[in-house]
Amino acid sequence: MTSTALFLSTGQPALPGLPADAPAAHRDAAWQTLLSATDPVPALAQVGGRFSVAWRQPGGRTVLATDRFGLEPLCYRIVGHELQVAPRADDLAGDEADLDPQALFDYLYFHVIPSPRTVFRNIFRLPPGHVGLFERGELRVLPYWTPTFRAEPAPRLEDLKDEFRQILERSVQRAMQAPDAACFLSGGTDSSTVAGMLSRVAGRPADTYSIGFEAEGYDEMAFARIAAKHFGCRHHEYYVTPKDLVDGIAKVATHYDQPFGNSSALPAYYCARRAHDNGVRHLLAGDGGDELFGGNTRYAKQTVFSWYGQVPGPLRDFVLQPVFGSPIGQLPLLKKGASYIDQARVPMPDRLQSYNLLTRLGLGEVLETDFLRRVDPLGPQKQQRQVWNAIKTGRLVDRMLAFDWRYTLADTDLPKVVGTTSLAGTSVGFPMLDDELLAFSERLPADYKLKGLKLRWFFKEALRGFLPDEIIVKKKQGFGLPFGVWATRDAQLRALAEDSLGSLATRGIIRPAFIESLLKQRLPEHPGYYGEMVWILMMLEQWLRGRRPNYRL
Repeated sequence: MTSTALFLSTGQPALPGLPADAPAAHRDAAWQTLLSATDPVPALAQVGGRFSVAWRQPGGRTVLATDRFGLEPLCYRIVGHELQVAPRADDLAGDEADLDPQALFDYLYFHVIPSPRTVFRNIFRLPPGHVGLFERGELRVLPYWTPTFRAEPAPRLEDLKDEFRQILERSVQRAMQAPDAACFLSGGTDSSTVAGMLSRVAGRPADTYSIGFEAEGYDEMAFARIAAKHFGCRHHEYYVTPKDLVDGIAKVATHYDQPFGNSSALPAYYCARRAHDNGVRHLLAGDGGDELFGGNTRYAKQTVFSWYGQVPGPLRDFVLQPVFGSPIGQLPLLKKGASYIDQARVPMPDRLQSYNLLTRLGLGEVLETDFLRRVDPLGPQKQQRQVWNAIKTGRLVDRMLAFDWRYTLADTDLPKVVGTTSLAGTSVGFPMLDDELLAFSERLPADYKLKGLKLRWFFKEALRGFLPDEIIVKKKQGFGLPFGVWATRDAQLRALAEDSLGSLATRGIIRPAFIESLLKQRLPEHPGYYGEMVWILMMLEQWLRGRRPNYRL
């Protein structure tokens, strides 16, 4: 849809003063009133829910906006003095738009392409929580919403617990959309909470859908069964096989408007398809709980690294660093200390990429020389620093949460679930990202999210007695995919991987020598580790085959 269209609106926005079930004409009128302001930023900050909107006003100005998590994406490009917009980047690209080498590099670095860039040159995606103002051939993009963390002074714990459980219940009720909604159930804390609340709100046993894997260390079905039994759910299981991957990889890869390398997309698709086959048309997902309430292990890990900054400067500079940086620091008893200091000295957010697969393998080892000349290898770090520095909070855990709202949720996990459920023929709701719950997270004290090194302390304490104890104490896992293990054992899956990477080696992006060593040496030696690199390269090639089969750098 181009800017010659007067109005484009998608999703379920929560507009000030307008009931959720208001007719579409009333909603459109409310949008136009809100966006008519000379500065629409304050008005947009009051809008919640899930939406994207674009309106070309009679005076010629076009206003674009997307929700706080980018659940309803909005892409754009400028052609001459015209702004063109569409929900998907490929809707604007057609068959002719060039691919952007920097976006391809970003994909190899992140395994997705973070906004605002898309894989197509000069086609962009509006970042979450941002507004675009297009006037006289120029576009300004700025945030209308920035996370604001204001912890309540000395909140009474029991009152907070009661309020939290009530908000959770309302959040699930708002996300249901239909009385027969079902939900994903991985067996983790968030999906189990959603399943329990859905059963309570609906007044019936919830239908839950789980994915399993016949691979040691990857299957979490036992915990899903515990949750389903605890809440009396009608539980549905499906075990994904290597054949499912062979059958589904190309379909999932080409469903997205640009390369997308999150490997849990395949199990999410098969889970949603099983639900669809049973007549389910709306699913609830648990995504967001870790990022709102401090559940990812990196929050504790980075807190440990931050302690190094509290060591007095003279002790760091004249004792610790010289000793651990010398050959003595390589002795077995001191080696871990040296590694700790090396990582702790890297500033945030760069430290989060200390184990980035692409950089650890070596850019020159993986990428063709001509491709490297066309990109800025520091581009991803520059963008992440900019996002990190824009977050206004003094607490490390809150800053990491807000950072993850952009990169982990908006760019990775949410597109995975939205995309795969759409492909399966269902819609999806995210009660953990409800506006009321988000606001609660922003005013929850930071040490209630990470208490010492205890992850999501408050969340678990508030739900003791509601969730089974086994799930409260379990380690986080999710729908992890044993692709590397299977690729070394299943002939058809290995053949698909080898064929895909063999084709990719001819496109001028990845060095053929690296692909050969990856498949013949590295993957068999360490399938769990190198399987991730095989996966992202295979998904890139499958997307190129479907969308740009003749692409060569």
